[in-house]
Amino acid sequence: MKGYEPRSSSSCAACKFLKRRCIPNCIFAPYFRSDECKKFAKVHKVFGASNVSKILIEVPEEQREDTVNSLAYEAEARLRDPIYGCIGAIALLQRKMVELQHDLAIAKDRLARYAAAATTPSTTTATTTTNTFNSHVSLPPFPEFFSCTDFNDNFFHNSSSQSPPLTRHEMVDDFIPIPYIL
Repeated sequence: MKGYEPRSSSSCAACKFLKRRCIPNCIFAPYFRSDECKKFAKVHKVFGASNVSKILIEVPEEQREDTVNSLAYEAEARLRDPIYGCIGAIALLQRKMVELQHDLAIAKDRLARYAAAATTPSTTTATTTTNTFNSHVSLPPFPEFFSCTDFNDNFFHNSSSQSPPLTRHEMVDDFIPIPYIL
């Protein structure tokens, strides 16, 4: 088996946790070494030993190690966030990516305006600079994400003093503090 190390007389983590005798062809032994009891305990708590063994039997042998790693990651995410699991982490990262793209678009626009203001002739610089700095930035449309109030409360600090969130096609004044989009 790929990733299979010859075992000594000790049981695998699954058999230790389940308090049973580890047989030589134990399905768990190659993937839950004897020192990984916590890893198996988390997987067992979320999925159950029977379901994990059924999954491992159905998966081709070359994909079992990745499957166990995926199950361990999902189990840990489910224990941290029982409702959304790893989907909550993915949604958080996607939301953060949108915020960073928003900030990047504004920074690029400001940089372009500063560069344009620096290259204009000095006779019309005052007028051009005033007009340039008072212009608005048109933001790209934001993708739609599912809205989860519990999820937002866990990861973001909402306050009533912040301005309301922007709509998809709203203009942003260049020097107003930009609210985070929740």
